[in-house]
Amino acid sequence: MSLPDRARGRGTPSWAGTDDHGAEEKPAGLRERAARHALLPLRLFLGVTFLYAGLDKMTDPDFLSTGGPGSLGDLLGSIQGAAAPWMLDLAQQDPVAFGYAIALGETAVGLGALAGLWTRLAALGGALISLSFWLTISWNVGPYYYSQDAAYLAAWTPLLLAGAPTLSLDAYLAARRARNGHGHGGPRHRSSG
Repeated sequence: MSLPDRARGRGTPSWAGTDDHGAEEKPAGLRERAARHALLPLRLFLGVTFLYAGLDKMTDPDFLSTGGPGSLGDLLGSIQGAAAPWMLDLAQQDPVAFGYAIALGETAVGLGALAGLWTRLAALGGALISLSFWLTISWNVGPYYYSQDAAYLAAWTPLLLAGAPTLSLDAYLAARRARNGHGHGGPRHRSSG
């Protein structure tokens, strides 16, 4: 299977060791292996970062309190000039519940990215969390390139588009479905006669 076929998502994932027809793949060169695993460092970085952010919020009693220094309620009240003020208003109605939602969302996104399970869904979640932070908390950070939330939003995009084609549970499950004959078009039937 050629590199362009892999880039378009055709065939069995590279770690499975076979091509579209079940034949063993030839050993790949260094460039091809590097291209095949190009998204892995990004996936690991985003996964670790979001998992850490979620766990850090869940274990910080100040963040999950209704008010006071270090609380989400205090942070939300200090934001001036958000691009989406309605999001701030919604969060301020119940900062503790909103804080748990953020923490659980970041944790789920981080675990999904690290395991490569439902990677596109995890990337969508990560992109939406980053977008909401950018439109609220870091909107007034200027110039825009000082805002890490805009960079995280951009960083999730390749994983949203490509998923996790190698070294992931998604790739393992896709290879397993292909081996069991439940590939892209449903069960394969042999013609009789």
